[in-house]
Amino acid sequence: MGQSIVVNQAEFDQAVLQPSFEQPVLIDFFATWCGPCQLLKPLLEKLAQEYDFTLAKVDIDANPELAKAFKVEGVPDVRIVTQGQVQEGFVGVLPEPQLRELLTGLGLQSSLEQDLAAFDTALTTGDPAEVLSALTTLLTRYPNNSRILLKAAQLYILQSDDALASQYLELIDPGDRDATDMANGLRGLITLRQSLTDLGDSPLDDSFRIAAQAALKGDFATALEGFLSVVERDRTYRNDSARKAMLTIFKLLGDREPLTVAYRKRLMQALY
Repeated sequence: MGQSIVVNQAEFDQAVLQPSFEQPVLIDFFATWCGPCQLLKPLLEKLAQEYDFTLAKVDIDANPELAKAFKVEGVPDVRIVTQGQVQEGFVGVLPEPQLRELLTGLGLQSSLEQDLAAFDTALTTGDPAEVLSALTTLLTRYPNNSRILLKAAQLYILQSDDALASQYLELIDPGDRDATDMANGLRGLITLRQSLTDLGDSPLDDSFRIAAQAALKGDFATALEGFLSVVERDRTYRNDSARKAMLTIFKLLGDREPLTVAYRKRLMQALY
């Protein structure tokens, strides 16, 4: 994990140039009145928690000599420092995927991705102690990270602990649109489990139950096929529950997932 610091002219050599011999330093030249700077700042700070680099934030109004020395003409202006040399980076705001590509190009790896891989490996092995340990590591290192909170909620839904899953979902920043969509999908799974208590023993009830149980286990291919069969037989079944369940799974998978694309098309064909 890296760090995020505020740097002035007097500290520049010691805080920026010298550490760059050990790890890359990104200088964020910013201004408090700059709107784009306020958009870029949280992105860079988040990435500094994942990657092994130092984020040095320099206010150009408080440090005009530094801004002049490095010919900063517009902000945000991000420079890259390695081996004591200040190099061009970018001006303006880059989307997060491009920022990650930049860091990867510097030979940096995300500790978050490594920890997530360890968590997924533990899930695959099925060892409860390893899973809990990996999850605890993630939550300790990245307590407010939406991806981690979603992982925790997914785990507890799989373990049928919907109350604890809901607690983690409530911690997700509502401003994170992608995470919110996923969180709503997980809430849909919790609602789906609750609906099972009202099912009878009709053929449609049996089909819906099997599909719902598959969804709760994460077997979305089986679940989508089962829910689609219910829609094809009775669109109005339980107030359109099968179609709504499919939409929940689409949220969980994302729009570009092949299963979503294929079953969304088949759903439209069944409906119209």
